Amino acid sequence: MKPIFLAMLGCTLTFGAYAQNQQAQGTTNAVDAAMLESKQKDKEKSDKAITDPKASAKASTWMDRAKLYQEFSAPQLMKLDSNGALVAYEAYNKVVELDKDKKGGPGRLAKEAQDALKSRELYNAIMQQGVAKFQAKNYPEAIKVMTLASTVLPQDTLAPLYTAIGAQQIQDNATAKTQLEKYIANGGKDASIYGSLAMLYRNDKEIDKALTALDKGIALAPGNKDLSNERINIMLASNRMDEAIAGMKQMIEKDPNNVQNLVNLGILYDNSAAKLETEVRKLEGESRKGGDIKTKLAAQKDALDAINGEVARLSAKVKKEPRNAEAKRQLADVTKRQADTKAMVAQLDAQAKEEAANSASTAGNAGKLAEIKPKLEEQRKMAKDYYMKALAVDPNNYDANFSLGVVYFNEAVLMKQDVDKMDMAEYNKRGKEADGLVCGKFKQALPYFTKAKSIKDEADLNENLTNLQNILKQYEDRKIVCVESK
Repeated sequence: MKPIFLAMLGCTLTFGAYAQNQQAQGTTNAVDAAMLESKQKDKEKSDKAITDPKASAKASTWMDRAKLYQEFSAPQLMKLDSNGALVAYEAYNKVVELDKDKKGGPGRLAKEAQDALKSRELYNAIMQQGVAKFQAKNYPEAIKVMTLASTVLPQDTLAPLYTAIGAQQIQDNATAKTQLEKYIANGGKDASIYGSLAMLYRNDKEIDKALTALDKGIALAPGNKDLSNERINIMLASNRMDEAIAGMKQMIEKDPNNVQNLVNLGILYDNSAAKLETEVRKLEGESRKGGDIKTKLAAQKDALDAINGEVARLSAKVKKEPRNAEAKRQLADVTKRQADTKAMVAQLDAQAKEEAANSASTAGNAGKLAEIKPKLEEQRKMAKDYYMKALAVDPNNYDANFSLGVVYFNEAVLMKQDVDKMDMAEYNKRGKEADGLVCGKFKQALPYFTKAKSIKDEADLNENLTNLQNILKQYEDRKIVCVESK
């Protein structure tokens, strides 16, 4: 729940400002010691009156008490009774109960009390009491008091928002969700709160509600990248890729020049392709007979070492920049690849202990590969197409440039893996030509990384760009002619 607390931190600061403003107002109208003493006497008189059978039967006794105790919410008078606003609320209700006209309806004082029970003045008094309890870290009481404030002004957004913040402090997520829903229903306009509510639902496995909250937030703030990225992350985590793509396409149909939507759809296709790529590699590993499994195992272990380094780097970046949604997305993607690669290593290790593959399984894998590979190529093509469409709208979009660079770089890595698997005879036959195509594919990534760097100087981009430049230099030193393909 820590990320949600951080997401709400800005609201907590606003809450403190609210308290300070109230305190400043109280300081301006500061009561002197004589006034405090006078109020103490009035309190003692009121406390005694409600124990007297005759006085306590009068609505006027309770009205005087309500007005007096409502004053105790001021910081200078709160020491007289830290629950003064609650006492005032109860006293107003007592007036309504006691003051009836001849027909049994509310009398003059009862009507005045009913108005008070719906007034901004009583709301402020109760909220001020809640502020004090919040600042004292008495969160259960703060929640109780601010929930009561919501009954005074049911359409207000401040009380439910801070009730939710208080609930978060004691891990009462059910109350936090209920109160944030109320904040939204009352017209709350802070888009980050929609994201916080979505995270609460996501952590409680209520995916549909999380997506609904994000959709409302995105409708409120269409340009909010954090909300859009979180929606994608939830779709990916819940394996709802087709639904995510369909939904994003609908958004693009409505607004074809929305660059963020175009980029996000490219990301979705990118992730879908990565998932299919993992499946293809798995099936190919199972289908290959008589190959050098130990060599493949070593290659996968090398890949895992590289991925582990990437996970460590991105984890450090997320820790340093906890609000960086793109870094979180990249970390989630790399972590998924790490898990997939670990599984592949384990699988190859098991295969190394078996000399032969099951023939029926091999035939089945061949059929699956024939079905999956065209889909994989289509997903890759769609990812590039939507990144290109984003750049057609905005050539200076960092995410689209960086993502395209990554697409071409990763394609080159996969091509190079195939070259590395060649034996000497095969390499002598067509290896140099294949190396030229690999170099050309790496070279296709260069202009996009370079353009991205001109837009924003990011550590992960610089690392990728440096790595790419070193790779191209190696091909140049080997006098490999780079041949670019589509």
